[in-house]
Amino acid sequence: MTSIILDQEVYHTNDFSPFALTDILTENSKKKQQTFLHFWQYQQTVILGMKDTRTPFLADGIKAIQHAGFTPVIRNAGGLGIISDQGILNISLIFPQEDENKISIDEGYEKMLALTRQAFPVYADKIEAYEIKESYCPGTYDLSIDGKKFAGIAQRRIKNGISVMMYLSVNGDQERRGELMRQFYQQALKEQFGTDGYPAVRPTSMATLEELFATSLTIVQVKESFIKAFDTMYPTSISMDSDAWQKANVSPDEWQVQIERMNQRNALKEVAYDNTL
Repeated sequence: MTSIILDQEVYHTNDFSPFALTDILTENSKKKQQTFLHFWQYQQTVILGMKDTRTPFLADGIKAIQHAGFTPVIRNAGGLGIISDQGILNISLIFPQEDENKISIDEGYEKMLALTRQAFPVYADKIEAYEIKESYCPGTYDLSIDGKKFAGIAQRRIKNGISVMMYLSVNGDQERRGELMRQFYQQALKEQFGTDGYPAVRPTSMATLEELFATSLTIVQVKESFIKAFDTMYPTSISMDSDAWQKANVSPDEWQVQIERMNQRNALKEVAYDNTL
């Protein structure tokens, strides 16, 4: 099975390419029996889940995001909101579902956990996976060290392809990120803040790898660590630019279909905003 590493420079706000590409890669993983490691980043963006769009005062929450200088984007998956900026690295591990011995949801998550521990062997024994309830986007496979969350993991399955997606806080002001998400939920929920499955975000519940490792750390260094780990766990890998892979493997029509799906989903935030005018 061929393993492919795809890297992408920082996407501009309101560019839906990473979400479109993730779905296409997930479908291709089964079709072509390939495993992918995909890196991507956004500029100042709050990526909202579909559950976030059901908050009763969504428009007020969006205003809080925009007031902070961030752009809201609604992703093509469930769950809750996360921050993406130049100190956050998004990593997708994408692989085919096995025809025999089906890979369970938890087994999918365990693959990303194993890759992360392999990337940081000195800290492997300290990296734990359990829910940090007062973080933003809390989940069973939150990754933490000494109770401080530095990464969250989500999963998407399409046509027997599996994508395990992680946002990894590498450097920057993580407490400010947490405060922004807290403000979003306070404004979007009002007196219902912290209820109905929405987190009562406590900004100090999260930290960056740079803080936890007590050393200066760049996005490039973290990518190199994950590439080395991926090469160990998934041999015979090759590296490609994301745009080059897309041009070689995706028709313009197929790409446009994916982008249009994201456009339709993101029309929700425009409707919410218009209703307040």
